[in-house]
Amino acid sequence: MKPWLQLMFFPCVVLIWHTEAEFFTSIGQMTDLIYAERDLVQSLQEYIRAEEKKLSQIKSWAEKMDILTSKSASDPEGYLAHPVNAYKLVKRLNTDWLELENLVLQDTANGFIANLTIQRQFFPTEEDETGAAKALMRLQDTYKLDSETLSRGNLPGTKYRSSLTVGDCYGMGKTAYNDGDYYHTVLWMEQALKQHDEGEDTTVSKVEILDYFSYAVFQFGDLHRAMELTRRLISLDSTHERAGSNLRYFEKLLEKEREEKEKEKSTNKTVTTTEAMVQSGTYERPLDYLPERDIYEALCRGEGVKMTPRRQKRLFCRYHDGNRNPHLLIAPFKEEDEWDSPHIVRYYNVLSDEEIEKIKQLAKPKLARATVRDPNTGVLTVASYRVSKSSWLEENDDPVVAKVNQRMQQITGLTVKTAELLQVANYGMGGQYEPHFDFSRKDEPNAFKRLGTGNRVATFLNYMSDVEAGGATVFPDFGAAIWPKKGTAVFWYNLFRSGEGDYRTRHAACPVLVGCKWVSNKWFHERGNEFLRPCGRTEVD
Repeated sequence: MKPWLQLMFFPCVVLIWHTEAEFFTSIGQMTDLIYAERDLVQSLQEYIRAEEKKLSQIKSWAEKMDILTSKSASDPEGYLAHPVNAYKLVKRLNTDWLELENLVLQDTANGFIANLTIQRQFFPTEEDETGAAKALMRLQDTYKLDSETLSRGNLPGTKYRSSLTVGDCYGMGKTAYNDGDYYHTVLWMEQALKQHDEGEDTTVSKVEILDYFSYAVFQFGDLHRAMELTRRLISLDSTHERAGSNLRYFEKLLEKEREEKEKEKSTNKTVTTTEAMVQSGTYERPLDYLPERDIYEALCRGEGVKMTPRRQKRLFCRYHDGNRNPHLLIAPFKEEDEWDSPHIVRYYNVLSDEEIEKIKQLAKPKLARATVRDPNTGVLTVASYRVSKSSWLEENDDPVVAKVNQRMQQITGLTVKTAELLQVANYGMGGQYEPHFDFSRKDEPNAFKRLGTGNRVATFLNYMSDVEAGGATVFPDFGAAIWPKKGTAVFWYNLFRSGEGDYRTRHAACPVLVGCKWVSNKWFHERGNEFLRPCGRTEVD
């Protein structure tokens, strides 16, 4: 029951309670009850109309969700392959269903509320919604997608079309704003305003959008545009608590800038103003902690790959029998050179579809946020630059794990006895692992100390799914990009034969733009491989 209804009911009840013993003695006094009852009926009619409106809203929501879930449940992975669908699913469960809960709670609906309360403990949290929004922004940056493209859902290889509403774009902008990310605040508030201006139905007001938009623009020093947006805000809401003072402050700053400009002109000095920003209406993306960001993201887009014709001639395909391993003599693997130096090879048909499904089945219940090893302590911890979920499989989990481990040993000629467990990873929307080394450097001697097996000598990476767009494995140092192919595996050495680290092998897993990426890793260590891969005569052999 709505609070205002309670307020209308109770005064009448109190009135009757206090006059009950005296009403029959005075018709004049009883006439007051007639008016009270009429007020009650009018209040009841208002309550009924409110309930009917509420039920109509609930029914409309249910019908919309029935259509949506019928489509999504028929092919969950395919549906979630579109990152906008993944973002909207997280947003719905964290925000929209909560709003529906509040609507239903206005009246007694114990069965539904009890069920929703139980289910909500499994729903995404505010942190999840924020993470999903940041994932879309990461895709936007990495693959140079404008807000319009993402909002309209115009992505390559998508099976299901989806788009963002004004409210979704506004939510994206607020997430960026709350994170101090004014670059993306501008992009998404601008898109929200554009869709609002086009007449899209929404509960978000232009005033709300302009409030964030103008301040974010101001943070880039674009006073002209900030004033323009603030004036538009004031024209819509002249009583806005901040807009007036903000406008006066912007005008004062702009006047100060003009005075400095005139002063500099008199001394024939070059003056830098914000006029260029106003004309373009765009702002540069701020630099971050990753020095090779531009190279890394270009490779993710398939740009800047240094595969020259001369290098291509040095790459070959062959049958690989594991140095005449008895198990591979009859059925050798197809081996293809992906890069010459450092030598990176791809093996075909390493995992069957049945093995892949079994490994995924074993891994799913154990999936947890992927971790990285702290270089100082050797302890595993989560990191913002690695966005995926992973699990570790032991040979006694299922015979297929032991079978796959033996196969990797036969292919590489290295022992799995001292290798790490099979790690299975699943990259969700915008899932990535920014440039990193698989081996420990000299300044992090304790990275693998707890394992007692030395450094990671080699990496064997199984691709367990195709990816419609994005998700490449890239090597920024020498400009290589390797694209996932289901059932194949890539292999490279992280250390030279001398035991020195090969710093060229710094690599990254690019964000998944469209699709669902599954991989499994086997990291081979130095111990036990001393005679299987003997030292060379020089440090870089």
